[in-house]
Amino acid sequence: MKTVSRKKFLLSGLSLLPIPFLPSYKKQTSLKLSFSTLGCPDWTFDDIVKFAGQHDYSGIEVRGILREMDLTKVPEFSSPQQIASTLRKMKDRNLVFVDLGSSAAMHYPEGSERTKNLDEAKRFIDLAAKLECPFIRVFPNQIPKDADRQQTLDLIAKGLRELGEYAKETKVSALLESHGEVIYKKDLKEIMESAGHEHIGLVWDICNMWSVTKETPAEVYADLKPYIRHTHIKDLEMVDGKEKYVLLGRGIVPIFSAIDLLYKDGYAGYYSFEWEKLWHPEILDPQIALADYPVAMRKNFLKA
Repeated sequence: MKTVSRKKFLLSGLSLLPIPFLPSYKKQTSLKLSFSTLGCPDWTFDDIVKFAGQHDYSGIEVRGILREMDLTKVPEFSSPQQIASTLRKMKDRNLVFVDLGSSAAMHYPEGSERTKNLDEAKRFIDLAAKLECPFIRVFPNQIPKDADRQQTLDLIAKGLRELGEYAKETKVSALLESHGEVIYKKDLKEIMESAGHEHIGLVWDICNMWSVTKETPAEVYADLKPYIRHTHIKDLEMVDGKEKYVLLGRGIVPIFSAIDLLYKDGYAGYYSFEWEKLWHPEILDPQIALADYPVAMRKNFLKA
């Protein structure tokens, strides 16, 4: 007799229901969907909250508001009264903050630039605690050509340990994104093992890694699973030898292989759509791309 998985059985049963009575996507898959505000750089905070509430999102990842990247300067986060009002707006839409994206990079040698970046990350940790947000994001980011590679990896791990200690009395963790020149699983695993702190983890940006390393999602996940707390989801295609971001599932990244790995293994974090509109103004507008993401995810999990 042909066996059918519980997930496939449940989803196939749902497909027989009349469309008006089909439960929401979040209830069908137990996925937690968010998007980065990098994708809507010209939307007000109220625009962002309204859109998220209308399009099957339950979280917002904040990477700038109205092109202000220092979130401590954003009016909605600027005082206890503003923060209280902001949190009420989120709760009214059944939304939470899932991550604050800093620009802090951990690869700098000892000196003023390193201190500046660590101070930024600490300010974001303080803000995240006030916003009831569990994570901030920091970058690795480069392996300077004039520096020893191992020393740079050690500097990144050292910076993370400092942030972990700073955050240890809070409910906030600092997450290192697979980004820039630190995108090989071997390097990321070494950094995580060296940092060795419960308030430190990883943002797995599948596209950032695969587009350069071609390491399969299964290989990456096998090594980095203990450290993955958050994900960045996006897709791209190659046009005239250059990368171009496209709607989810329209490109060449094995993105759904990674998503399915996470889902089947009980990953409890957010699948956060990172549409890089701020850095790439030529790509589709946010009202198209951010609306498409939940639809693309639903198609993946309802496919036969």
